[in-house]
Amino acid sequence: MLTQTTSAASNIEQQVLRIISKRKAIKPQRLRVSSNLSRELGFDTVDVVDIILELERRFHITIPDEVPLNTVRDFVRYVSSHLGGRQAR
Repeated sequence: MLTQTTSAASNIEQQVLRIISKRKAIKPQRLRVSSNLSRELGFDTVDVVDIILELERRFHITIPDEVPLNTVRDFVRYVSSHLGGRQAR
C-alpha cells in the first residue's frame, strides 16, 4: 500500500512539475520543489493564475485565491492534499 501511495504522490508531483514547466518553457529538470516561482523563475501573477487554472482543470479541484502558492512544493502539496486518493484523468 505504501508503494501505491508513494507512486501516486510521485505521479502528482511529475504532473504538477510538467504544468509549471510548460508555462515558461522551463525544462522540468531545472525545477526544484523549493523553487520560488516569482523570485527564482520570473513568473508573474498571470503565469501563476494560468498554472492554477490548469491544475484545477487537470485534477478537478478548486484552488481558492487566498491559498499561498509561492513554490513548486506549495502547488504539489495543495494538489496532493485535495485529491482525496483520486488520480488525475
